[in-house]
Amino acid sequence: MVPTAAYGGAPDTMARARVALREVVPRLVALVRSVPDPHAISVGAWTVGDVAAHLAHVFRFDTDAVAARPVPDAMVTTAGMAEVNAKMLAEDGERAPSVLADRIATLAGEFDDIAARSRAATVAWLQGARLPPSAVACHLLEECLIHGHDIATATGRSWPIQRHHALLAVEGGVLPLIAALPPTALVNQEKAGSFRARFDVRLRGGGRTLMVFDRGSLTLDAGCARDVDARLSADPAALMLVFIGRQGIAKPLLGGKLAAWGPRPWKLARMLSVISPP
Repeated sequence: MVPTAAYGGAPDTMARARVALREVVPRLVALVRSVPDPHAISVGAWTVGDVAAHLAHVFRFDTDAVAARPVPDAMVTTAGMAEVNAKMLAEDGERAPSVLADRIATLAGEFDDIAARSRAATVAWLQGARLPPSAVACHLLEECLIHGHDIATATGRSWPIQRHHALLAVEGGVLPLIAALPPTALVNQEKAGSFRARFDVRLRGGGRTLMVFDRGSLTLDAGCARDVDARLSADPAALMLVFIGRQGIAKPLLGGKLAAWGPRPWKLARMLSVISPP
């Protein structure tokens, strides 16, 4: 298994994440401001207003993490994050799109200022995970991309995700989180059972990662990907949307955004039922 520091810690990752956020956030703010009905259902039971408010909360706790301030007490599992998110939404009644758009813009400016001055090797994130500050920035980028997609889908608007933004979110944010969290955190323990599999994941425009599932655990290995069940070549944006449950696997496979081969590619479908992102 590769140590956390091996992911998300390249010297220029924070600079690239700040540039990406400065490109994405104005679009996100404009999207939130244009929402016609904040009470429209967006994802799950959340309304569009809930999603926008949640984004503001993520900006707040990711900023606090990089600033070495206390962050919410939360378990980074599907159930744990659902609980803390519900608590924050219940405590924050603001759902007006214009107000939330202004709040996100202000928080984005604060984050960028603090991130520019950060010199820490790692900071404390949720569940006590130690992450490079750049990984926190890339997590924030991922949240902007995913929830921008949620809001746009619910309101019939366009939300193109640039490949280099998605690649940075996955390689700089998602992989460091997987490496830093307990190996059981992002796996549905009830569904995992005896499931074991090794996947060589190749991100188009980026690198390769070996994902190892072993009876309820998920670990990463950047070493030689031998004896794998399947190899996956993936457009980063498509992979992100599939992994987070916003898109099924059939459409990107048929459209060439994902390609799978190897002795047991059918295990990829089982993997998607086992993985449980927060």
